[in-house]
Amino acid sequence: MEKLNSSVVAEFVLLGLSGSQELQLFFFVFFSVLYVAIVLGNLLIILTVTSEASLHSPMYFLLGNLSFVDICQASFATPKMIADFLSEHKTISFNGCIAQIFFIHLFTGGEMVLLVSMAYDRYVAICKPLHYVVIMNRRTCTGLVMISWAVGLVHTLSQLSFTVHLPFCGPNIVDSFFCDLPRVTKLACLDSYTIQILIVANSGILSLSTFSLLISSYVMILVTVSFKSSAAMAKAFSTLAAHIMVVALFFGPCIFIYVWPFTTYPVDKVLAIFYTIFTPILNPIIYTLRNRDMKAAMRKVVTQYLKPMKISEMPLIVRNPLY
Repeated sequence: MEKLNSSVVAEFVLLGLSGSQELQLFFFVFFSVLYVAIVLGNLLIILTVTSEASLHSPMYFLLGNLSFVDICQASFATPKMIADFLSEHKTISFNGCIAQIFFIHLFTGGEMVLLVSMAYDRYVAICKPLHYVVIMNRRTCTGLVMISWAVGLVHTLSQLSFTVHLPFCGPNIVDSFFCDLPRVTKLACLDSYTIQILIVANSGILSLSTFSLLISSYVMILVTVSFKSSAAMAKAFSTLAAHIMVVALFFGPCIFIYVWPFTTYPVDKVLAIFYTIFTPILNPIIYTLRNRDMKAAMRKVVTQYLKPMKISEMPLIVRNPLY
């Protein structure tokens, strides 16, 4: 990594969410509980989808992959942020900073495409039900997941190509809880305006195009359902409203931070919490707890793995006659 830049900055200082000692203790407890809930909740979804034969369908296959991405997305910076709440000096090495930038764009770019794939699955199921099995076969689902990772990889490599060669020779303070690309780029020891425009264009094309595809698919679903019964319309609207809420909470901060004119605001690091921490815990709630089949399967899995042993299953204890 040393060959890639002429930097004299060996590490960056992360200011985190707050300088208050009392608030940092509260944040440590709050985000620790939240992170554990994210990991356990999404792992339960993955375990349920893979172990229950009744859930071996395209919709749940994509949902399981979304849960995996959510775990990755919540893990690239959250554990360090939690540890930093108990540390007086919040620093990260230059290589660690570049790694965070790489992973955040890999996972967010992949999740954007994966959300579009899930919306496409629902569009085919509702608007073309007779062709659903043919269109959404195993090969198609695998291809959609591979495309999501490929898009995320291309997106993050293109972002790094704009950033990794920048010289960092002066200020090294990042006003965030992780190496956020807009804030790190502004620390470069040269006029990075052109690079900032390229970064904005790169993120803007991906964010706005995937967001437009999502909204278009939801509109087409609602239009299709509107020609059916009012009950079907109400059910579809209730389901899509929850999905749109997740999409808004995920895409809204991304678009504001990366597509807005390249100016950083104090609220940016608060918005970053939404797509790095809150969205990974909202997805299990929205996509599973509102699904009757998924809730039943999850209860079955939990019962199967956590139920206490019955008396008949307990090992037989033979008392030694000498005692």
